[in-house]
Order: sequence, then C-alpha cells, then structure tokens
Amino acid sequence: MSNHVTTRDGTRIHYKDWGSGQPIVLSHGWPLNADSWESQALHLAANGFRVIAHDRRGHGRSSQPWHGNDMDTYADDLAEVIEALGLQDIILVGFSTGGGEVARYVGRHGTGRVAKIGLISAVPPVMVKKESNPGGLPIEVFDGLRASSLKDRSQLYKDLASGPFFGFNRPGATTGQGMIDSFWLQGMTAGHKNAYDCIKAFSETDFSEDLGKFDRPTLIVHGDDDQIVPIGASAHAAAKLVPHAMLKVYPGAPHGLADTHKDQLNLDLLAFARS
Repeated sequence: MSNHVTTRDGTRIHYKDWGSGQPIVLSHGWPLNADSWESQALHLAANGFRVIAHDRRGHGRSSQPWHGNDMDTYADDLAEVIEALGLQDIILVGFSTGGGEVARYVGRHGTGRVAKIGLISAVPPVMVKKESNPGGLPIEVFDGLRASSLKDRSQLYKDLASGPFFGFNRPGATTGQGMIDSFWLQGMTAGHKNAYDCIKAFSETDFSEDLGKFDRPTLIVHGDDDQIVPIGASAHAAAKLVPHAMLKVYPGAPHGLADTHKDQLNLDLLAFARS
C-alpha cells in the first residue's frame, strides 16, 4: 500500500498506518512529524486499534509546498487523508498544533466520520493575546520565534527541546538527550518556509467557533507546567467551550508530555478509546 496521499493541490502527505481495528488518527505538533507519536501509536496499535499518523504538509516526509501553510489547508489535507483511506468511526487526536488542526477539521468538515476527539497539550481556542483573549501570550513571543527561526532554526529547536518543551529547564529536571535529539531531527526535516509559516497558523488562528461544533466525546489532556501552551488560555478555556469534555490535568507536566509522561498518556488514550 502506498503510504502517501496526493492532495488536490498536488501536495504529497506521508502517513503511517499501523495495526487494525477502529481507526485512531493522530495529528502532530510543530515542528515535528508523525514520529513524535510513536510511543502512543505503538501502544494503541498493539491493543487492537488501527493507528494512522500523517506528516503535516511541509513537515517530515511530506512535500514542502510554498503555499497552504495555514490551518484551513492543514484541516483539508487531513480530510483528504481520511477520505482516501475510507475511514469511519474515527478517534481523532491532536497534539499542540495538531489540536488546532483537529479542531479546524471539525469546524470545516463536521463529525460525520468522527466517534471521539482528543486534544493533547493543544493550542485551541487561541494562543495569541488579544482583547478577547487577555490570558494569551503576547505577539512578541511569536515574533521572537520567527526571528530565531530566521537567525538559526537549528539552534532554536535545540534550545526549545533542551529547555521549555520538555521542562528540562526546571530545577532538578533530568535532561533526556534522546528526546532533545529526536525533536531537533524532526524539526530539521520540516521545510524552513513551512515551519516559519506554521508559527502564525498555530498562534493566531482562533478555534473558538470550531470547538463549539464538538458534538462527540472529547478528552482534553494538559500539563499544568506547560511553558509552551500555558494551560489557562488553552485547556481550561477549551473545556468551557466544549461543555461535555473530560479534562485531565497532569500535575507538573510540561508541553511535551507525549514523551515525558508517555506511560500515563498511553493508558489514558487507550481507556478513552475503549470507553
């Protein structure tokens, strides 16, 4: 079976397809790819589910188009993968930027093919601070990311991974060099333009209306020491907009909890998938 889908604009979207059973579709964070889900994918596929994890356009093994590096197109790409594989009754799970992609998918394509939704360390409702979102992060934070990306993005990824992403900058934290190396490697496989454009997509897109269309069981998981996507303006706000959502807060967990708290997340995702 060919492990890519070619979208309407000619972009090749690479995906992994593991196991068999009810499909779980995993959408990754910035600037990563499907490999960032491998602990969860292995666990879920080993426990009776079919797990599909794609590389977002411009990331990993997918094409690196100049255009379309925005949430609407990401969501439409996801829809094309889902349709090409004929998936139904999907458990749709997004991490960080992928949580935005999942939310926008629901907003644009509905929940006809969706059974359940998971948002893990996810960016919705909106990251950037503005009048309607006083708890968000100042635009200067994202301008800084863009400036660092242009100056030396390899160093930016090393700094993110060795510091706030996994919480390795906290007192007493044990640094995981393997996690840092994997983050950097995945980041460097992303297209420079694609990763640059994606900063605007994940920080400035407002998913409030998308969240209002969530009509399926929803699990929200977030660390209360997330230095990348602070919990107040994300998970707590999202839980108010999705009144039936189940919110699980991991005490002391950083943004990259799919690695640092993978055993806990694996159990929680499996229990949610089986519920």
